[in-house]
Amino acid sequence: MADTSKELIKNETVSAVQTTSKKHMDDVKDVKERVTKPLEPGKKPNKFIQWVKALNEKREKNSEKFSLINLMILILFPVYITCMSEIIQAKKLTTFGGFFAAHPSVFIFDILVAAVVFVLLLAIFKKCWLSMLAQSILYVALGTVELFKYNTNGNHLLLSDMRLAKNVKSLSSFAYIKITWQLVLCYIVAILVFIGIFYLNPKIKFKPLHRVASGLACVVLGFAMVTFSGFYKPVYKFFKIDTTKSTNAFLLNEKFDNNSFIAFLVQTASESYENRLVKPDDYNEANIDRILDVKVDKSGDFNGGKKPNVIYIMSESYADFRVFDQLNVDDSYYKYFDEACEEGCSGKIITPTYASWTVRAEFELMFGLPVKGIKDPNMPQRVLADHALPSMARYYNQWGYNTAYVHPFMAEFYSRHKIYGRFGFKEMLFHDDYSNTTDFTVDVDHYGTYVDDKTIFDQLLDLVKTSDDPIYIHTTTMQNHQPYDQGEDPNDEFGNYLQWIQHTNEGLHDFLEALKKVDEPTLVFFVGDHFPSLRGETSVYNELGLNGQNCDILYEQKYFYWANYDADFSVVPKDKYSFFYVPYVIFNIIDAPHDSFIEKMMSYLKSTPIYSTAYNADIPENDDLNMLTYDRVVGSIYSTSPLDDD
Repeated sequence: MADTSKELIKNETVSAVQTTSKKHMDDVKDVKERVTKPLEPGKKPNKFIQWVKALNEKREKNSEKFSLINLMILILFPVYITCMSEIIQAKKLTTFGGFFAAHPSVFIFDILVAAVVFVLLLAIFKKCWLSMLAQSILYVALGTVELFKYNTNGNHLLLSDMRLAKNVKSLSSFAYIKITWQLVLCYIVAILVFIGIFYLNPKIKFKPLHRVASGLACVVLGFAMVTFSGFYKPVYKFFKIDTTKSTNAFLLNEKFDNNSFIAFLVQTASESYENRLVKPDDYNEANIDRILDVKVDKSGDFNGGKKPNVIYIMSESYADFRVFDQLNVDDSYYKYFDEACEEGCSGKIITPTYASWTVRAEFELMFGLPVKGIKDPNMPQRVLADHALPSMARYYNQWGYNTAYVHPFMAEFYSRHKIYGRFGFKEMLFHDDYSNTTDFTVDVDHYGTYVDDKTIFDQLLDLVKTSDDPIYIHTTTMQNHQPYDQGEDPNDEFGNYLQWIQHTNEGLHDFLEALKKVDEPTLVFFVGDHFPSLRGETSVYNELGLNGQNCDILYEQKYFYWANYDADFSVVPKDKYSFFYVPYVIFNIIDAPHDSFIEKMMSYLKSTPIYSTAYNADIPENDDLNMLTYDRVVGSIYSTSPLDDD
């Protein structure tokens, strides 16, 4: 009985398979009949489909007919695409030709890089025309971005800048995007070349195993070129690539002049990786305790318990160009800034950045720590630990203050809304023109492209007046951010910049006058985050003859402390000091309590008042200060902090 059942099941299975197979064959036959079936009388063929079919047939024939030409195309494509991207960013054919005539080894290096990229794309896409299209788009896009970036702020493109790609909408408001006939011509040439490549249809026989092997080889080679110094250092030396350490923006630009675009991108990627932040070998709780084993001499009681409001105003691109006598800048532009300096206390401090990367200056003021201590990243918030961090806001929270961060721009830019939420601010106020959303509680006006500084001052005043507790505020303004093409003369970039500086001064004057009428002690700290970004070859920086050896003056920012009460400014250092010491100077002005961490930082202020790579690369590394910085923002926070009592 069992055998009969098995036989029955077997017969049914065979029958089902035969039925399925027959049905499949019938379906295939039906499809073939429909494809090859002559058109019904009177029915017109689809002309587009017929054209595509004819084109593909022609391209298949061209692959064999022009095999020698196609071979030359494959060999010369890396040379062509290298030239295309370099010509786009150089703007002039003569500039491009002059550079590579003087630096042939760099040109060869660039071609080899393009060849590696091309082989990798071939391994991925297999089809030659598709690989060439992908690399053409990549190289033309990079050359165009470099062109616009340098024309906008005088700084060259780095691969690390790609992290801001998701903010392209907001970045477009910064940029001077000018489409020239030379750029259009390059685009036309690139399109025509691709059309020719597509039509001739070059092919290469690539077995699956060969594709995988060549692709992996390219990946390994690229990885070694960025991460393995034992490999890339002799390569750079052989091809005479400039590997001078880029400790400031001008040295970086001089390196670009020596390497041009592609070699510059690759070499700076290697340099960035080599300078990456790593955990110190001797980082542990015992060493942090050793560093902080100091006597705390100052308890502090806020001068008898009256806690003043503390307002940090970090003014976007605000700088005093009167330091350059040859520019003959009139004092009237800075009239009210000078008055505030006279009424309070002023001096010069060392900013960690120039022309861009405002978040570096924000980091130093918010944490009281040097970016040098975490290897000078352009965007320090990208390396911060993903947990609550002991910023200055947490000290003020612990002392019973309200705390607020105010910024009249997109909350998403630099991911401030996510990252700064870990800094302890009780309120964060943003204004986003793109989405038409705002956290501001006052009317918002604009001056030029961005929110008027007077609006910021109104918002600060409103926060002071409406807060039941004393308040600590950090604000980063936007009014004076580039572009500077909306003044009386769109072509007078520097003149327009000074006009906006004057407008800030007028708003600042009204703000301080209003604070004088507020019956609450209030301390104001005002400073520009950095000197402004100005256009490439036409900027006043070129007129001044600044270079990597004499640009330190651009890292010196004039500041003032101002109060509407009898504040003790005798504790303010007379000499220059770094940005990150400002919070501790303010703690002394307001007579705040000290813990061992604050006490240690005050001792560094005396022994190492300036700790900045960009300002002076010869300053020796302070391993203990670096370790404290790592501990507070990246590590385990072994150091004494306000978080201990949270």
